[in-house]
Amino acid sequence: MQGKPSASPETGSLAAGASGQEDQNQRYWFHILAQNTSAARNLHAAKLVDKAWQQGDRVCIVCDSEEHASELDDLLWNVSPDAFIPHSIAREPAAPCDDPVGILLYPPTAADWDTIIVLSAKLPAGAHQYRRLALVAHNDPDILNQARGHYKQLRQLGIEARVHDMRKR
Repeated sequence: MQGKPSASPETGSLAAGASGQEDQNQRYWFHILAQNTSAARNLHAAKLVDKAWQQGDRVCIVCDSEEHASELDDLLWNVSPDAFIPHSIAREPAAPCDDPVGILLYPPTAADWDTIIVLSAKLPAGAHQYRRLALVAHNDPDILNQARGHYKQLRQLGIEARVHDMRKR
């Protein structure tokens, strides 16, 4: 994860560049994909996971359903033929994820994760405490409206997320 932040996880970085916040350890990104499928959104999130994990971050993806968690689980096993991303699904806080990468069906605790990728309908409480946060939306009206709501919530917390709008390319 080196170089300047850009619009794609292949060349972009969750960790590079300052966000303009007083706390330079907090970084927030909002990725809007040109594609309109949930599969594209999942793949983008998986690539962000791979890059952050390769850098040494403890990474979680927050999702809403067991079905979505299973899709992400399958994808992380196959995201790269050369890579192995140690991960597991964490279904409840009483049985937290011990792997470097977690697929969470509950809100993450800021102290447990370096990078949090949100694919859930609800922005987790305490988002202002996260070291790094990436919101990923695909070009679907319902998902975009949900993401706009997340973005507004971040702004109310005084966070200006860096927007990577891939629809404009």
